[in-house]
Amino acid sequence: MGWWQLTVASRYPEFAEEVLLTQGAASVTLSDAADDPVLEPAPGQTPLWAHTLAHGLFDDEGLIEPARAALREQLPDGSALSIELRTIEDADWVNAWLQHAQPMQFGAHLWVCPSGHRIDDERAIVVQLDPGLAFGTGTHPSTALCLDWLATHDVAGAQVLDYGCGSGILAIAAVKLGATRASAIDIDPQALTATRDNAERNGVSDLIDCVGAEAAAGAPVDLVLANILARPLMTLAPMLAARTRIGGHIVLAGILDAQAQDVRAAYAPWFEFESDAQREVWSRVSGVRRR
Repeated sequence: MGWWQLTVASRYPEFAEEVLLTQGAASVTLSDAADDPVLEPAPGQTPLWAHTLAHGLFDDEGLIEPARAALREQLPDGSALSIELRTIEDADWVNAWLQHAQPMQFGAHLWVCPSGHRIDDERAIVVQLDPGLAFGTGTHPSTALCLDWLATHDVAGAQVLDYGCGSGILAIAAVKLGATRASAIDIDPQALTATRDNAERNGVSDLIDCVGAEAAAGAPVDLVLANILARPLMTLAPMLAARTRIGGHIVLAGILDAQAQDVRAAYAPWFEFESDAQREVWSRVSGVRRR
């Protein structure tokens, strides 16, 4: 099988990455458009290059023109936007990724660990995860922001809802950190398959219920996690608020910094907000459900 790659030169590479993923890209890679290495960034920072390219890889040629149209419609570059297409011969992308993947630590004890690695710390709480059918390996800033929250809050005994579960990484991390049960919801059947497989690999399949979005309504829970995109988060605000018990927490991600205020406004009728957190150009909005 061949692949098609769209290379996007934009002033907003993270936004281009988001659009490519929502248009069905199997993966998105950011690269330096010039010889401008980033050396020794400050602790905790992962800066991009001054001129960054976003490369979206597609396995279906029929997705290319809709993706082009979405990029031109949504990116504010105007005539300066450049989109190039090339075909790529098939390769074992998972094994190529695994050759370079490293374990990632969140908080004091939570780790996301790809195959071929182990964590030599008896206190470590390890989520075993490789790239697969669905979004979410911990490398994207939005997922990392949610894992940061889980790693620094007490979720022991909590009932959890992971809306837009992707690979299931957040639901799995929550139950490994002591949550009693998690409901993992997604509109994509492949995401539910990936979550079931990853839950089984991590030995927590009996604690995670995987259901489609048609089952989103239900009893309130202690913690709602939703790492999707800003616009659907705003649309879903009444439903996600109803799923959060009084005094419970909500954690929202997939939000560009410029969108955080609008997301907070959508949830303001129900929640008292904590301080936002940022990674690169992405924000996490979280709060506590009030009466």
